[in-house]
Amino acid sequence: MKKTGIGEFEELVLLTICVLENEAYAFSIKQEIEQRTGRRMNISAVHTTLYRMEDKGLLTSQMGEASSIRGGKRKRLFSATTFGIKSLSEIRDVRSTLWEDIPAFVLKNADL
Repeated sequence: MKKTGIGEFEELVLLTICVLENEAYAFSIKQEIEQRTGRRMNISAVHTTLYRMEDKGLLTSQMGEASSIRGGKRKRLFSATTFGIKSLSEIRDVRSTLWEDIPAFVLKNADL
């Protein structure tokens, strides 16, 4: 399997797309990340990240149905690809292994 580096923000975006399932569009992704992390972000940063991740093969997009709420405009809906899910799984495994290898006294001293 090819390896693609994923930064922290890309990881958050990809995880959020998985959580939102069929309702993952730029604004809903932005709102969900802001709510869960307390970080404010610009919608253009989300758009840029989504298209970059699509180019990397981590996700795909398709146009949703028109909505009267949006004045007849359609949303671009995003979903994780198999490669994206595998990449998240690899990241989780690496992080878990690193956490397990931290000596107990380090965590104790950090009050964790």
